[in-house]
Amino acid sequence: MIKKQVVVSNSVGLHARPATYFIQRANDFQSSIWVEMDDCRVNAKSLLGVLSMGIIQGNTITIMADGEDEEEAIAGLLEVLNG
Repeated sequence: MIKKQVVVSNSVGLHARPATYFIQRANDFQSSIWVEMDDCRVNAKSLLGVLSMGIIQGNTITIMADGEDEEEAIAGLLEVLNG
């Protein structure tokens, strides 16, 4: 399992369209992927889960991946978050 903390820099956070791009990218990977903020952990492949976290600009989130392509998954999702 790989974990990576990141500060969300997108001006609208992970709402609507940015969250959709994030989920679509997460679904490109076989690994199980989660997003964690504070005490809440959700499946990164679930739009409802990610939107329910209310992630805004400046929040620090942890992305976790576990599986064959976990390194590629983390790198791909960081690419989406960093624009």
